[in-house]
Amino acid sequence: MNVLAEIIGEICKAVLPISEEYVKGNPNSSIAICTLSSIDLLKRFSTHKILNDVSIVGRLLSENKGIDSIIEYVNNNQKINSIIVCGKEVFGHKSGHSLFQLHKHGIDKNNRIINSLSPHPYLTVSEFKIKYFQNNVNLVNLINETNYERILSKIKFY
Repeated sequence: MNVLAEIIGEICKAVLPISEEYVKGNPNSSIAICTLSSIDLLKRFSTHKILNDVSIVGRLLSENKGIDSIIEYVNNNQKINSIIVCGKEVFGHKSGHSLFQLHKHGIDKNNRIINSLSPHPYLTVSEFKIKYFQNNVNLVNLINETNYERILSKIKFY
């Protein structure tokens, strides 16, 4: 089944290439924004002065490699202490849901995100890095919020 999922993923990349996954902002900021599958939000943030106030704005498309990347990023950029999770949830993958379940419950002995509803919520990052994420990063749940102005107003509180 994993081989089939990998093949389908590669076909999707070829047929529906994803041109933008993240935009870096102020490396001294403690805030990151995750727009889940909403590329329109990513594009709006990438051209807004908010980039002076946030470290990175990026999308999260998968419950495994994508979450691994977030965990690695916050471990390598330990100034990050808040991630605003907004935009449309990824249909079928529920990557936003899995990110919150990881933050709350961690992983089991098979590296599966506990209580995740995603089809393949298996991570490769170390438990040590996950613990750092759980203990040092605050997640703000704005999943399915796509109103740009409302999201901006929430960011100003962090």
